[in-house]
Amino acid sequence: MAGTVCLTGTLDTKGEEYAYVKEQIEATGTNVLVVDCGVLGEPTFAPDITSAEVAAKAGVDLASFRGATEGDGRVGANKAMAEGLTGVLADLVADNKIQAVLALGGTGGTDLASAAYRTLPLGFPKLIVSTMASNNTRPYVGHSDMYMANAVTDIAGLNSVSRVILANAAHSIAGMADHYEKTKELAAASEPLIGISMFGVTTPGVMRMREQLEADGFQVATFHAVGEGAGMEALVDEGMIAGLIDFTLPEIINRWNDGIFDPGIDRLKAMTRNDIPVVVVPGAAECFNFGAVDTIPEQYNVPERNVLIHNPNITSLQATPDELTKLGEYIAEHVNAAQGPKAMALPLGGLDNYFSEGSQWHGTDVSNLFEAIRSTLDDDIELVEMDNNINDEAFADAVYGLFKARWEQHQA
Repeated sequence: MAGTVCLTGTLDTKGEEYAYVKEQIEATGTNVLVVDCGVLGEPTFAPDITSAEVAAKAGVDLASFRGATEGDGRVGANKAMAEGLTGVLADLVADNKIQAVLALGGTGGTDLASAAYRTLPLGFPKLIVSTMASNNTRPYVGHSDMYMANAVTDIAGLNSVSRVILANAAHSIAGMADHYEKTKELAAASEPLIGISMFGVTTPGVMRMREQLEADGFQVATFHAVGEGAGMEALVDEGMIAGLIDFTLPEIINRWNDGIFDPGIDRLKAMTRNDIPVVVVPGAAECFNFGAVDTIPEQYNVPERNVLIHNPNITSLQATPDELTKLGEYIAEHVNAAQGPKAMALPLGGLDNYFSEGSQWHGTDVSNLFEAIRSTLDDDIELVEMDNNINDEAFADAVYGLFKARWEQHQA
């Protein structure tokens, strides 16, 4: 059964490109619904939903944006049209009138489309062909499952390069739309989904718990703690994750110190908003990250930070004693506030593989972190302390035991 792709964009400035993409999609047998978001002039071809309708959805008059080409006027127009597009798409998705969305854009068009696309459900196909796709895409993608394709050339006319790129995008989104109903079935599994945070240096412990979880009938989603903790927490808020083993927490201090793995949110908040069973372990909480050594800001590239080269493109830096105290208090305070059954575990023999014998951080003192957790954690919350490294099988087994007990408590 043919799906419907919703094309969203500025038909006054990029109408030629949108007309070409529309033609390419329709040639596959897939349907197209066009939403105009242009504010500068008349569309190149007639859309199914006009820019005036999009503006009205945001509660504004399109005429007020005419001529808004620079500065605050353009920013305000983009923001309002993004709000209107968000509402339009929500209605279309709710009514099952569209099965995918596609936009083409430079900086402004990408801002507008991505703000709306990020609000669409996980798994709903969303693609933007953008001149920003070869740059930092986090401001646009956030923690969504949006696809971004590099436009290579500016989206300003058709040529032998742009035709190929736009045609590939058109054919890709057509396929996604046509198969979306089938794709949705993949999310209908009956097993509860458990989220676990993981770093390369906490992987063995996570893999041990994953085997046990799957053997006991759970699904497992691991989230790479390079910023994807934000996605994990978003899925908790959406009700898709039924339980949490937050095993790896470097994103907290990355956020505090402007590290490259800043998740863009204050971590550990989702469990304070949702009644799910959780076990928290401060794995890798002591480290934050930059790129290659020559990218480390001067104020952090000091002996106190005990800089470790993780690989040629990633460096790891240690927290100071004061930061470790602050981290311990922050983590324990959030566990205290968690709504569901909860527990903590401390691997006194090492927070990650950086503490293994022979490794650069072996034997370094992180006792401030442990002491702050002990003194801040509420007395009625179970706290397990073991002399193991976080990746030892005995420790992973103990953490899994804590989780199973909280899961059973929550089920009861």
